[in-house]
Amino acid sequence: MLARRRFLSVGSIFIIGLFAISGAAGPAVRDDRRPLNGARVVAPVNLAILIQDDLVSHVSNELGITRDFIQSLPPGSQVMIGYIRSGSLQVLQPFTRELGKAAQSLRILVSSTAVSPYNPYVEVLEALKKFESTNKNANVVLLISDGLDTSRGFDSSSVLNSIDMSRAIKEANRREVSIYSFYAPSVGLSRRNFLASSWGQSSLNKISHETGGKAFFQGSDFVTFNSYYERLIRALNRAESID
Repeated sequence: MLARRRFLSVGSIFIIGLFAISGAAGPAVRDDRRPLNGARVVAPVNLAILIQDDLVSHVSNELGITRDFIQSLPPGSQVMIGYIRSGSLQVLQPFTRELGKAAQSLRILVSSTAVSPYNPYVEVLEALKKFESTNKNANVVLLISDGLDTSRGFDSSSVLNSIDMSRAIKEANRREVSIYSFYAPSVGLSRRNFLASSWGQSSLNKISHETGGKAFFQGSDFVTFNSYYERLIRALNRAESID
């Protein structure tokens, strides 16, 4: 009887140990896919992801969730990856149906004023011209930017009524492209000036609203894009159900 009790005790300890290991490993495994919480875009899209290259360095921490989002898109989707910087749009990956290839083309941001664009909307306009009119998928731009256009001065009239933003809105509507946007501050003005941050967010809200998209931001900075991507997926799926 004593031997049997010892056997049961050892067995119990062994079983408890298995549960402990399983409990410790379980959350780590689930956490690999936790950022999107299983949410997926339902219908194929033509998606151009445009990232402003002078945004604060912790935007680069969001490469993983961005790759997850790209690779979760349904078959038939096309993705383009571009970086907005001084001079012109740097296209690292033209439109491709190879979602893994598009995801891997993402790179760490420069996060320096050396590449700061005075105006992100010139490059947005350039990207819009790369959408093909023959493809029947929904056309979407995801603009990750501080939204600030200081090319014609730093005052409310110049920034909030940006000429190039208006041109981008007109071109997006002509090509039936919805612009969704995530706000993040740059290493320059929008990081240290609350007014600049506020005007940038208002500009992103305007270009998104007037093209049938949506702007996502919270405060003058951000912690993670996880909730933004979840909300973006819901917004894209609602747009599809409306159509």
